[in-house]
Amino acid sequence: MNKTIRRASVFTLLLVLALLVRATWVQFYEGRALAEDKDNRRNAIETYSAPLGNIIVGGRSVTGSAPTGTGDLRYKRTYTEGELYAAVTGYASQAYAPTQLEGIYTDLLNGTDPRLRSVLDTLTGRRADPGNVVTTIDPDVQKAAYEALGDKKGGAVALDPKTGRILAVVSSPSYDPSALTDANTAGAAWEKLTKDPEKPLINRALRQPLPPGSTFKLVVAAAALEDGLYTSVDERTDSPDPYTLPGTTRDLTNENPDAPCTNASIRTALQYSCNNVFAKMAVALGQDKVRAMAEKFGFNDDRLDVPVRAYTSVYPSDMNPSQTALTGIGQFDVTATPLQMAMVSAVLANGGELVSPHMVSRITDGGGGVLRDYDDEAETKEIVSSSTAEQLRSAMRTVVEKGTGSNAQVPGATVGGKTGTAQHGENNSQVPYAWFTSYGTSDASGKEVAVAVVVEQSDAARSEVSGNGLAAPVARAMMEAALKG
Repeated sequence: MNKTIRRASVFTLLLVLALLVRATWVQFYEGRALAEDKDNRRNAIETYSAPLGNIIVGGRSVTGSAPTGTGDLRYKRTYTEGELYAAVTGYASQAYAPTQLEGIYTDLLNGTDPRLRSVLDTLTGRRADPGNVVTTIDPDVQKAAYEALGDKKGGAVALDPKTGRILAVVSSPSYDPSALTDANTAGAAWEKLTKDPEKPLINRALRQPLPPGSTFKLVVAAAALEDGLYTSVDERTDSPDPYTLPGTTRDLTNENPDAPCTNASIRTALQYSCNNVFAKMAVALGQDKVRAMAEKFGFNDDRLDVPVRAYTSVYPSDMNPSQTALTGIGQFDVTATPLQMAMVSAVLANGGELVSPHMVSRITDGGGGVLRDYDDEAETKEIVSSSTAEQLRSAMRTVVEKGTGSNAQVPGATVGGKTGTAQHGENNSQVPYAWFTSYGTSDASGKEVAVAVVVEQSDAARSEVSGNGLAAPVARAMMEAALKG
């Protein structure tokens, strides 16, 4: 063979081999990444070629699908009472990546989840009928929280302490997910929402950790009782008033200068929200013991999925004694979400045990067949002893019946709670955050609920901002809705 032809043949063969290697690489290694690329319009065309499955609340769909009538995106997502349930559903958009339950269960809701495919679907390549997501949300509790928050900026969560079922997840201000579903109009809506200074897209119930203020005193009290620092909520503590922060000349005072906070018992200190008692208690325990207890309740857990990933609630480390003292009253770098503080009350209401919180009961195929039951998978673990839980429940009842939480009283129910007012801004220059966390038990039926509410901002004057004044009425409305019947 001619030398030139032979070289050309070898070169051509090498080019063919290189092409085959590249094609194989693209098909088997890069193919999936290309298929899942957010800029691949074929994904959107496929997703919206048929109606999506639905998210169910209280036995009815709060989502739907409507024909577009134009273009290659044949259907778009619709929402019933979208603003009410936005913190639960999130949004499914033709233009943007889905969020919340819409995002977590995308494959189930669009019919591409392998569990939905029948043998015939596998043989024909037909997309299966979409599945549905059945939530644990109680529509009455959700609506009560939403209406009670009103135009106040904040978040609220309600839990069933015995089952871990999340009964309400509300974030205010909210938004209508329907505004983001249509690719032709989503851009303008997205720009408006992202530029809104009130940040309505933030899920304040699950993903907005803030200083929890005096609600964190429940965690410190639990640590003190479990450690044996004090044997009873009625034992007097060694707590001067005012309390000078260690290593400083700064005195930590109490909101009510006339409150009996000197050497007050845990019960009295919770009733009057005595800062001196819990700051001193945190220092006596040491940051490691307080952190250990906080972490048992769920702080510092960066994988808290309900199934939406909740933002991490934080108890800090590497502090000096004065900083540790401030953590005892839920300040310094302590942060918590309403979900986290609802979990604290749920543990105490449930005899010291935490049932893993979840807001999806089960997922089903298009015919209603259960693919996975999350209620059956809920795990239970002991956080504190039943004795500690009972004592703190009793002290929380004192807070509501005789102390700073009077606005949470519910007729026909036993209620215990804890208020919190957390400093905000340098030198407390901005309006404080108002917190309330509580549990309620129906005297007639024995039904239970645990709630937590934070109000970040309202029209109230600064002097009127308090957990009892702003957050407790929201908690009361939620508990009334949960415990009725």
